[in-house]
Amino acid sequence: MKRLAGALRQGLVRCHDCGALAKREAASRPCPVCGSPLHARIPNSLQRTMAFLLAGYALYVPANLFPIMTVTRFGAGEPHTILGGILALVDGGMLPIAILVFIASILVPLLKLLGLTLLWLCVFYRWQVNARRWTLIYRMIAFVGRWSMLDIFMISILISLVDLGGVAQVLAGPAATAFASVVVITLFAAKSFDPRLIWDHQTHDERRIRLRNPRRLAE
Repeated sequence: MKRLAGALRQGLVRCHDCGALAKREAASRPCPVCGSPLHARIPNSLQRTMAFLLAGYALYVPANLFPIMTVTRFGAGEPHTILGGILALVDGGMLPIAILVFIASILVPLLKLLGLTLLWLCVFYRWQVNARRWTLIYRMIAFVGRWSMLDIFMISILISLVDLGGVAQVLAGPAATAFASVVVITLFAAKSFDPRLIWDHQTHDERRIRLRNPRRLAE
């Protein structure tokens, strides 16, 4: 088994803003390049990530239960939830758009919350995992997060375009605020989680294996 040569083991700390490397002894001082505070790991990463996740789960429920928008025609109309809007799109023969809305509105936020929760549990309980694979999962969550505001953009465009007074009008519902809050909170949760903690756990397990089985030092 090879010994992982991380930056901390070499006495180096990486700046979170400019990416410059500094001596670990300089962690109590600002970055020599950009002047930002230096930290070996994001401070209170697990605590802040869990706080964002709990808020995200709490807002995910009203985002799917309450109406997200109301379309009125000649003064008559009824509110639609996200799922109700998807079913209406299917009934109207717009299956591709319905699938897109389902993925962006229901599937992606839920998978982000569950994925970040698994990453948090992995670090907190020191699970034996493939750190490279779980880091890839984190990168996928961070990448997909930028597309989660698709529905909010669509509703904003509809509200600005479909405003014909008493003839036709689109009104945003309370679920739109909750859904936008979920998206923003999951972005903050992904930003506050430090994936390097997964690798720290792996090096810890590696040292424990070496102490229990010295013969593997030669592998």
